[in-house]
Amino acid sequence: MPHPSDLGTATSVRRPAWEVSPSWPLERLLFALAGTMTLLSVVLVATVSRWFLLLTAFVGINQWLYVTVGNCPASFVLQRFGIARRCSS
Repeated sequence: MPHPSDLGTATSVRRPAWEVSPSWPLERLLFALAGTMTLLSVVLVATVSRWFLLLTAFVGINQWLYVTVGNCPASFVLQRFGIARRCSS
């Protein structure tokens, strides 16, 4: 049996950076989702059509909605999946 003073020295297993941890709070997931959608819209504007700039505008509007009101459509969906907030609004 290990000594109680040795319990805090065990190294933890690290997950790859691309694997989303269930301990990520809502705010971090929303930031990652917004960044991904913005980069996707830039690629689509460059390769498909300039109309994909509307996707960038939609992402920006939702970010401001979350900042001012405390919720956005994506936050409602993620909360339904059980993602907890770090900050209280």
